[in-house]
Amino acid sequence: MALNGVKVVEMMGLAPGPLCGSLLADFGASVTVVQKINPTPFDVMSNGKRMLSVNLKTKEGVNVVKKLCSTSDVLLDTFRPGVMEKLGLGPEALMKENPRLVYARLTGYGQNGFYKNKAGHDINYVAMSGILSLLSKNKQPPTPPLNLLSDFAGGGVLCALGIVLALFERTKSNKGQVIDTSMTEGAAYVGKWLFKSRELPIWSGEPGTNVLDGGFACYQTYKTKDGKFMAVGALEPQFYSELLKGLQLSEEEYIQGDNNEYCKEKFQEIFLKKTQEEWCKIFEQLDACVTPVLNVEEVDKHKFRASDTSFHRDENERIVPEPVPKLSRTPGISSGRKPLPVPGQHTIDILHELGYTKAQIDKLIESEHVYAIRKSNL
Repeated sequence: MALNGVKVVEMMGLAPGPLCGSLLADFGASVTVVQKINPTPFDVMSNGKRMLSVNLKTKEGVNVVKKLCSTSDVLLDTFRPGVMEKLGLGPEALMKENPRLVYARLTGYGQNGFYKNKAGHDINYVAMSGILSLLSKNKQPPTPPLNLLSDFAGGGVLCALGIVLALFERTKSNKGQVIDTSMTEGAAYVGKWLFKSRELPIWSGEPGTNVLDGGFACYQTYKTKDGKFMAVGALEPQFYSELLKGLQLSEEEYIQGDNNEYCKEKFQEIFLKKTQEEWCKIFEQLDACVTPVLNVEEVDKHKFRASDTSFHRDENERIVPEPVPKLSRTPGISSGRKPLPVPGQHTIDILHELGYTKAQIDKLIESEHVYAIRKSNL
């Protein structure tokens, strides 16, 4: 795979950090997760990674991480600014020992922002990015977009991009560098087109009244007879014409962009007369940009996705998306196909690889500087 041979150390954090590590693992990187002795119970992203349980409150535990980083390519720091420095694991210390280390920092507000020491979640970061102000309708309070924009798109994905960019640059300079990924700035950057397009006529009205934010009848979701939904994205005239053909409506009466509320009400009325499957059969024959809204629990089994290779089921029958983008020579292989490791599962193996003797490993375990689920048989 493309990142084969790249060694990543991931300091376990919440969702965006594990996603970043998972993306790298999906494309071949060897990712070691440094957990606390009492790890988070919310870990669902460590498939395909190795688990090292360390007591970061002891000098001996910190030294294990230092030694691990001395032979690694990437460190993913998911703590608040200053925490790693207090542990003696800041970039200055680690990069002095390993100048080729790519030190990636992933935080809510960045290392130098006004709120850098403030706690926050996706809703706060996307709010501070300016993007949340656009996710409103009928002058109601903005709706949080799950935790997709800041945590995952602006955080995990952009941090992974930064790591790959730094690794590429390292091939020329032979030097590592520090990456500062702010989820707030990341959400804004993902929305770069939204910032640059403010003067276009598609944004002439209040949030929720425009073409792309639910204001137009031709770009909307509609409920079906069986309580499911269809998504309509018939923006261009040729697609809108096909939409009306499927709904058996007159183009003279339902003019695109004219009297949107009237059109919406009529579209709602008609979509409620048939099931989602019936509408799928109708629009399967028409190029109208009309698709079913697939349920996240069934997206891999829908008959219109039967030949798709976008998902697989893990050992617990949970749906897992396959790696994207798809590379022709070195495609990724989903780490989600592997079982979720347990805390301390790989501690002894990793310590042995770092050069610790059996006696040293036993002492680290007995002194609770590290945690392992089995005794060394070395």
